[in-house]
Amino acid sequence: MNQSPVETALSRAMIRWSLTKSTPIAETATSWVFRVEQNGRNFAVLKILKPLAAHEERRGSMLLNWYGGEGAATVFDMHGDTLFLEWLDGGTLGDAVRAGHDDQATIALCSLVASLHRPRADPPEILLPLRERFAALFATDARAWPHTARDLFARAGGIALKLFDRPTAQIPLHGDLHHDNILSSDRGWLAIDPKGLLGDPCYETANAFINPVGAEDLVKDPRRIAGLADMVAERLGYNRKRVLGWASAHAALSACWSLDAGEPITGQLTMLPLLLSAYDKA
Repeated sequence: MNQSPVETALSRAMIRWSLTKSTPIAETATSWVFRVEQNGRNFAVLKILKPLAAHEERRGSMLLNWYGGEGAATVFDMHGDTLFLEWLDGGTLGDAVRAGHDDQATIALCSLVASLHRPRADPPEILLPLRERFAALFATDARAWPHTARDLFARAGGIALKLFDRPTAQIPLHGDLHHDNILSSDRGWLAIDPKGLLGDPCYETANAFINPVGAEDLVKDPRRIAGLADMVAERLGYNRKRVLGWASAHAALSACWSLDAGEPITGQLTMLPLLLSAYDKA
């Protein structure tokens, strides 16, 4: 019987790294993920990248490898489009927020960002400039947005342009650091699934302002927005207005991605006026 490409890749990976039992745990738009056993004792992860997403995923994988296990899951090895990774079996930082521990989660988030942003030598050359990541925002026709929200779109786009026109340090960025991409482990909180960007460090926390999923009442509370901005500015030393500017711009970018995919943008339309108001007050 002929094997599918993913079955072939899995079989080769199991042999290459002397692995035993494999259990599928997820299929995403970009990869197939398996839990595997080493010597019948320790668990690990095999992540097999899908061809259409391999370039973007490879970029994130190289950044994950560059972190060297500091603040992020450890990459044991990489071969072609297959990653051999540390198994993390704890809950996510999103779980902590949904359980009522948002302040503690924000402290953990800031500590994690500080660890990821620690200077390291020789960053991957494949990283995507942040401005290119925002291509969908700048390419979207305002008429694609609901009539009543086009002013929000225009304002957020203007803020993004202003931020890019006043650049700061350009560093490697995870680029998708929402609460459910941060997992607990015996080594503390660790990030997974980076996008592999290069840009303003103040962008790194932008996704936290519209996350986690399942805590919408908390996320849209203006006090939470202000408190999150305060803590990011205080603990990471980032400019508070820039942090809120990136949060606003990212919410609009997220809406553009959703529009391109034919998905509703109700959540982003709820958050944008709140984030823009916080930005104006900063």
